[in-house]
Amino acid sequence: MAGHSEHIFSLDIGTRSVVGMILKQEGDSFSIVDYESVEHQERSMFDGQIHDVSEVAKIIQQVKNRLAERNGSLKQVSVAAAGRSLKTKKATFEQPVSSYALLTKNDVLGLEFAAIQEAQKQLAKNQSEVDYRDYYCVGYSVVHYYLDGEMIGNLIDQRGHMAKVEVIATFLPRLVVDSLMTALNKAELQMRTLTLEPIAAIHVLIPSTMRKLNIALIDIGAGTSDIAITANGTISAYGMVPVAGDEITEALSQAFLLDFHDAEQMKRKLLVDEEVGYTDILGMEYVETSTNLIAQIDDAIEALANQISQKIWELNGAAPQAVMLIGGGSLTPVLPEKLAQKLQLPPSRVAVRGTEAIRNLSQNDNLKGPEFVTPIGIAVAAQHHPIKYLTVSLNNEEVRMFDLKRIQVGDVLLHAGWDIKKIKGRPGMAISIEVNGKVKFIPGTLGTPPVIRVNELPAHFDTTISDQDVINIEPGIPGEEPTVLIKDLLSDTGSLDVYVEGVLHSLAPLAMKNGVHCDMTDEVNDRDVIEIRLPRTVEEVLKLTHHEEEIKTTELHLIVNGEPKKVKYARTQVLLNDRMVDLTQTIRHGDALKLVPSPIEVPTVQSVVTKEIPQTPTISVTFNGEPVSIPIMQTEIFVNGKQSSWDQRVEHGDVVDIKTENRIQPVFSDVFRYSTTDLKRPAGAIQMKTLINGRVADFQTELHDGDKVELRWEYEMTETLEA
Repeated sequence: MAGHSEHIFSLDIGTRSVVGMILKQEGDSFSIVDYESVEHQERSMFDGQIHDVSEVAKIIQQVKNRLAERNGSLKQVSVAAAGRSLKTKKATFEQPVSSYALLTKNDVLGLEFAAIQEAQKQLAKNQSEVDYRDYYCVGYSVVHYYLDGEMIGNLIDQRGHMAKVEVIATFLPRLVVDSLMTALNKAELQMRTLTLEPIAAIHVLIPSTMRKLNIALIDIGAGTSDIAITANGTISAYGMVPVAGDEITEALSQAFLLDFHDAEQMKRKLLVDEEVGYTDILGMEYVETSTNLIAQIDDAIEALANQISQKIWELNGAAPQAVMLIGGGSLTPVLPEKLAQKLQLPPSRVAVRGTEAIRNLSQNDNLKGPEFVTPIGIAVAAQHHPIKYLTVSLNNEEVRMFDLKRIQVGDVLLHAGWDIKKIKGRPGMAISIEVNGKVKFIPGTLGTPPVIRVNELPAHFDTTISDQDVINIEPGIPGEEPTVLIKDLLSDTGSLDVYVEGVLHSLAPLAMKNGVHCDMTDEVNDRDVIEIRLPRTVEEVLKLTHHEEEIKTTELHLIVNGEPKKVKYARTQVLLNDRMVDLTQTIRHGDALKLVPSPIEVPTVQSVVTKEIPQTPTISVTFNGEPVSIPIMQTEIFVNGKQSSWDQRVEHGDVVDIKTENRIQPVFSDVFRYSTTDLKRPAGAIQMKTLINGRVADFQTELHDGDKVELRWEYEMTETLEA
């Protein structure tokens, strides 16, 4: 205000009217220079919120012009945002931190700011078509820190796997502030300071020295009743109920058939006049005692008292020690008594307070009512608890915000809608692999922290910001997935010492990736199954010692009795500690292997198709005490259509048919084909004697199942020996 720099111009923009006031400050004392009040002609305000900016701007313009005519030009004004617009939300945010060496202060602040953004998003989710950036964070407190699921006092310099922070944050919708600023700009006014209505009223009625007391301050306006509660030295809660003085006016209008404006005039007379005259909408004139009129609207007063008391119980959890009522609606008859009853307080603990209760204020006889407490409080709070407006540059973009508290870099980022989680280079994704049956997690590389500079100087999330500061931020670079080679997973498995052809070999471990042999330099990917072990089988050892060619098998593809058959044969046999074994035999430390030629150089029908020989009926006899089985069916062998024998060699692609037919009757001489008994003539023997079941027989004598067959040699001395 030109020429009056010591004066303070404040506006209380309410649902029913706009009150403008000019105060003068002298030291710690204030005096009222002038005031003006203009009621809204339209319903441009609902529940304290501007709905028609242009109409509200016109009323503000009228108040300003009238005061300016009497006091000089007015350019700047102090205003208040409705306390009911404040929204409080609790939220948590957690993040893996196993890759961090030790958590720093900047790491913890990053977690806190991310939790605040979660609270903003929850608020927006509860509002239709609202972006989370449509809220100013005006303050927050950390409720708890957690590390690996356990509550902890402080995360700084801690190490763990998962960190979590829980915060409770308070927000002011941008819509409230933006509409307020737009209306002022249309009225050619600049916002000097912003405060919150409950803070303004509490500041002048409940100074900090009284806030240890549990006091409820209720500002009953036309459309809403705002509630603020003090306890333990601070403002502990805010609340609002959407009923106030207009409900009482409406009840009078309904009860006595009055125009709303006439009902409002009647309401104002009820406390000051014993009798009230009025004219209803039909032109009938009446005179009633105030007592009778009040009795007619008792239900409406009761309902107002009910809602206010219930909200106090909800916010405070108990009855407060005292209740202060301000605002024009606080003059509602018998309301203090009803509130005292519902809050179980003595009537003396619920009182209407006017400007006379404001300390260090020179009184004005015209401004003693409770309706003037808030506009005076706005002016006083502008000097003691102003919310200033500041502008900063964030990566060359202008950001405007209200200095509702000590502004830090993190607050600017939140206000500008930056995603805090993306600013800091997150660690690379870990990979999960299975090594020898055990799951192993390998962390990614660490991301880099953001580079923050304020006015070209190094800064952090908690660096305090002032008006016109220049902030530049380079987001951190995210980490990458780890690069892991098979050899990086080796543990102290030692070596396998074995002898091959007399030479000692110390064999290193083998590696398998997803069931396939791989090199130690192969890269590991997420979810791979890795097996690292020493060689286990004869085959693995011989391959690692470069004997693969010697043990290589030849594979023949044959057709046996119409069915395809694969036959493998090797030219070399393996001895493990001088015992013949196959290639799948397990080998142990200190074992010795030798390679010897195979007795079967080329496979024959007998060696490769034994399993395909049809099961033929036999008879069982004994020959010189040896059990012998003799077929009683004839078997014929054909290779590529030509009749062959059991010792016929087979080659790749041969077609082998084995046929059993033509039942035969075995005779004595058939025993020699199936017996392993040595039939060589002993020295000195002169004659051979053949017997079946003790009876003399010849080579053509038929055999039967169970026969005892003998061949004896006779000597000169008639001595008989068994062969």
